[in-house]
Amino acid sequence: MHSFYFFMICKVLVVEIRKMKVIIDDKDIVQAMSRDMQEGFRMLMGHYKEPLYWHIRRLVVSHSDAEDALQETFIRIFRAFGKNGEVNSLRAWIFRIATNEALRIIERRREDSVPIEKVFDTKADSYIDYSDLEAIRLQKAIHSLPPKQQLVFNLRYYDEMDYDEIAQVADTTPTSAKASYYVAKEKIVNRLKIEN
Repeated sequence: MHSFYFFMICKVLVVEIRKMKVIIDDKDIVQAMSRDMQEGFRMLMGHYKEPLYWHIRRLVVSHSDAEDALQETFIRIFRAFGKNGEVNSLRAWIFRIATNEALRIIERRREDSVPIEKVFDTKADSYIDYSDLEAIRLQKAIHSLPPKQQLVFNLRYYDEMDYDEIAQVADTTPTSAKASYYVAKEKIVNRLKIEN
């Protein structure tokens, strides 16, 4: 009887362990990509797809633009991996590529003269919760910032990067990244106070 209970407990544990996400760090991904590019790339996509999507999405707003930029980001990562020598921080390198893709889309939108209000007014976009007015106000406040402050704020606030990583992504110094974050935060707080 005891062996039956032990067996059942083990079976439950095995199922629970399979449900848990395996913790993967950047070293594991780089090693896997060095051994087998396709398998390592699958690992990289599994680890970074969602965080990159939301990073890009916060910059470009539109779901379809975010998906386009995400796809192009992964193509560029795949093509560039191993060609630029060793990367200090895989995460910062990947986010920099994603940021550049998002900025390309934003620049294209400016050339096509699509106002940001029109992008925010995509009610058909099921990824935006229009019932959360505070989140909408926050996003509008963030999008009122200059691009560099917007980028630094998003990387720090949402992606929880330290200032060294932000500096690598934004091509600046850690001190400048920190200053940009605090100025951006102050502007957002002031804008939200005015709107209340």
